[in-house]
Amino acid sequence: MTTKLDVVPAAAGKRLGAAVLDWLGPLIVLAIAFAIGMAGITTTRRGGFIVYDTSLLVLLGGIGSALTLVYLIALVVIEGRSGNTIGNQLMGIRSTDADGYAPGGGAVFLRGLVTGAGVLLAVLATAPLVMLGLYGIAVWVLPGLLLLGTAWAVLVVVSNNRDREGRLRGWHDKAAKTLAFDVKEGRNPVQTGGIQGPYSFAPIDLPPVQAVASPAPGIASPARLSQLHNANQLHNPHQLNNPNQLQPPVRLFAPLQVPDELATQSQPPLQVPLQVPGTSQHPDDDVDRTQLRSDARPREEAVMRIKLDDGQDIRLARTVLLGRNPEALAGEDVEQLVPVADPDRSISKTHLHLRLADGGAWVTDRNSTNGSAVTTPDGVQTRLLPGQEVFVRPGSTVQFGDRTFHLGQA
Repeated sequence: MTTKLDVVPAAAGKRLGAAVLDWLGPLIVLAIAFAIGMAGITTTRRGGFIVYDTSLLVLLGGIGSALTLVYLIALVVIEGRSGNTIGNQLMGIRSTDADGYAPGGGAVFLRGLVTGAGVLLAVLATAPLVMLGLYGIAVWVLPGLLLLGTAWAVLVVVSNNRDREGRLRGWHDKAAKTLAFDVKEGRNPVQTGGIQGPYSFAPIDLPPVQAVASPAPGIASPARLSQLHNANQLHNPHQLNNPNQLQPPVRLFAPLQVPDELATQSQPPLQVPLQVPGTSQHPDDDVDRTQLRSDARPREEAVMRIKLDDGQDIRLARTVLLGRNPEALAGEDVEQLVPVADPDRSISKTHLHLRLADGGAWVTDRNSTNGSAVTTPDGVQTRLLPGQEVFVRPGSTVQFGDRTFHLGQA
């Protein structure tokens, strides 16, 4: 099987273009809201003091900030699940985790925090001036700080140009362990099995099996049996009436001399094998003499366990449903339901079905939203197709949504 790796890292220009398209709208809304609010500040004199009326600034600033927060949450959720945003779609790029799958909400939030750290610091530095009523100073300080914060954001977005490993990661990517790929120039890893590409389960063409002669042990050729019969060397009550017809294996025994003190006991005389010169006959060739042990029992199935990424260790029944709040279908026989905590809601309600057999687990993705993948102990990762049962051997790791578990034996 060949591994498809035709993925193309996203260029710095496309990264910057996607970031501008993603944040241009919210920044314009914030700028207009605060500009109108600042212009609407009025002053009055009361008791010899100048009183500032900032109600309009608070109202418009609060609305603009709330809209920006809602947009930020939606952006993190959408990009975390698909690697796509409005800017990414228009520029033809996708963000991924280190393996080429959807990055997850936590990674997207951390990457955005590093990128927008300058703008965030500018806002935090200006807030005390506004709270102290130093609006004149705030009006002059805030634009300069925002300009510096914007310059920092641009520098972070294009920092992948300084990455010596094929310009794969910028500073924010290294912090969040993410990547970005050009899906117009190359393959989209999020939808095609990660960086390693779609895993092929097509059967391998094997050479045809060559037939070989494998005679049953202990059966001599008809000619040899006839020769032994004519030499009167066979102590067997069976007669070979037809030398061309194979008879049951020949048993060759010689009488054993029994001591006198044992001769009076009512036991049949013991017999020992008699080796006939020139033959390969052996008493063990008589397979009918093999007896099944009375205490033979079927081998018990191995006890399987999973260890979640939060350290929780769970012993599995023979059939298991796993998810945020798993529920069996009507008429479905399931022995165990395993709910997994997921504040980010990256796991589907019923995400995986596990069936223990053959010393491992047959795992099926139950049409989950964010998908599942299996990584074998030797590092080979396979994306699970919805509804397709895949065998997972002990020692493997299964990723479902943003969570993982390790399969092992108790």
